Amino acid sequence: MSNWIDACAPDDIEPEDLIRFDHAGRSFAIYRSPEGEFFCTDGFCTHESVHLADGLVMDHVIECPKHNGQFDYRTGEAVRPPACKNLRIYATRVEGDRVQIELS
Repeated sequence: MSNWIDACAPDDIEPEDLIRFDHAGRSFAIYRSPEGEFFCTDGFCTHESVHLADGLVMDHVIECPKHNGQFDYRTGEAVRPPACKNLRIYATRVEGDRVQIELS
């Protein structure tokens, strides 16, 4: 069963940036690609549970602020150590003037 959750307005996120979104005791990172598309992953690095919202976005990569591990936020794939476990990703959509994420 899908469950779409209202997360933010598109203008809340600059291109090539991200925001933190907390819902029901969970934390997420929502990204806006250079092309203006939206993506969502779990909010914490899989290496040491540091919140990715404090990290640096470059193109389609988020770099963890603690040990510089990197993930492709479109796929969740860990692309640079010490990150070795992929991030979970969530579907996103824009409905009207709101970005929504799908929690199953």
